[in-house]
Amino acid sequence: MIDPARTLFAISSKSGTTTEPLTFYAYFRDLVEAALGVEAAGDSFIAVTDPDTPLAIKAIEDNFRRAFLNNPDIGGRYSVLSYFGLAPAALTGVDLDRLLASAERMQTRCLADGPASANPGGWLGATIGTMVKQGRDKLTLISTDSIAPFGLWVEQLLAESTGKDNTGVIPVAAEPPPDPGANCYGDDRFFVQLRLANDDNNVPDGLVGQLMAAGHPVAVLELADEYDLGAEFYRWEYATAVAGHVLGIHPFDQPDVQGAKDRTINVLEQWRRDGRQPAARSDDTANLAKLLEASGSGDYLAIMAYLPDTDRIREAVNDLRRRVMSKYQIATTMGYGPRFLHSTGQLHKGGPASGIFLQLTQDHQSDIAIPGWNFSFGVLADAQALGDLQALEDLGGRTASLHLGSDPAGGIKRLTDAL
Repeated sequence: MIDPARTLFAISSKSGTTTEPLTFYAYFRDLVEAALGVEAAGDSFIAVTDPDTPLAIKAIEDNFRRAFLNNPDIGGRYSVLSYFGLAPAALTGVDLDRLLASAERMQTRCLADGPASANPGGWLGATIGTMVKQGRDKLTLISTDSIAPFGLWVEQLLAESTGKDNTGVIPVAAEPPPDPGANCYGDDRFFVQLRLANDDNNVPDGLVGQLMAAGHPVAVLELADEYDLGAEFYRWEYATAVAGHVLGIHPFDQPDVQGAKDRTINVLEQWRRDGRQPAARSDDTANLAKLLEASGSGDYLAIMAYLPDTDRIREAVNDLRRRVMSKYQIATTMGYGPRFLHSTGQLHKGGPASGIFLQLTQDHQSDIAIPGWNFSFGVLADAQALGDLQALEDLGGRTASLHLGSDPAGGIKRLTDAL
């Protein structure tokens, strides 16, 4: 539990209209006002946004401690080395000078004259684009746990930048290692190991050795320490732009994100009008099994979990992913909703038609009202899940939806056993 009177809240939204941070702000503002009073509450909030957005205006009206106004020419997923990434990093004690010095060294190498093979970002981007053209579009990231969250950032960068016009990179982040002896990986894979020198790399090094021996293409990116992540931020942004060029797509737009948002708005409007949402679809496990049995080379399972991120659920999802990998030899991705809507959501709708989409939902045993909004967090989450599923179905996507009731981890285990 947090103490609202002793907490600084960072509200971050490039457009200043993003539903999730604005509803969280409404909730926590109410708690802070109750603890400190209306006049003093603003000092507990900072904003990170573009100039002249609704959030920038709200920061003035509500007397925020500070508003960090970012360069509006920087796209959201490319903004990690701007205020959007640096302000939160500074608050957690990151040495920004050291992080940015690492990024600047990579920038110098990427912008220097010379052969493409000497350009770390150009080489990586050209390799990624070429691999996709050769059918190896499942870029699978391997690392130790200490830097695994970096893979989720790469996932958004690649998926939202390249997943359009029926092509794109399908990033596979945080996929559990296969069971010993299992034959899990097809010829649609390309592996990238992020190798932190001062970490225990025995497990990922062993997996990489097996992959190389099996003939899979593997790139190994060496990091001397955690601050080399600054260089990797720059390298991967540069590489994504190059990969987009190789694939002939625009890496700086996201044309298919709005559809799910529009359908979510429609669901919420029905809730306001009728006091209820459309009934959510809930299949049985046989529907998913049928889709997986019909899967072929190059397909993948996208798990879209509108569930809490707990140890039990994470373990259950990893077991499900291993079962699918070993039995059907297809890649698996996993995202928590609604977060993934801002990440792989574009890829799911605009990318190649190789996805099988499994949506997992649960009962809301305790719902929370959103002050000043006429729906709760539970209603919002359900509307986002239903809106996204409708958008996928409208595009002819292969979908399965399972409502797991009050025991989602147990429900996932039963699903795994059934497969």
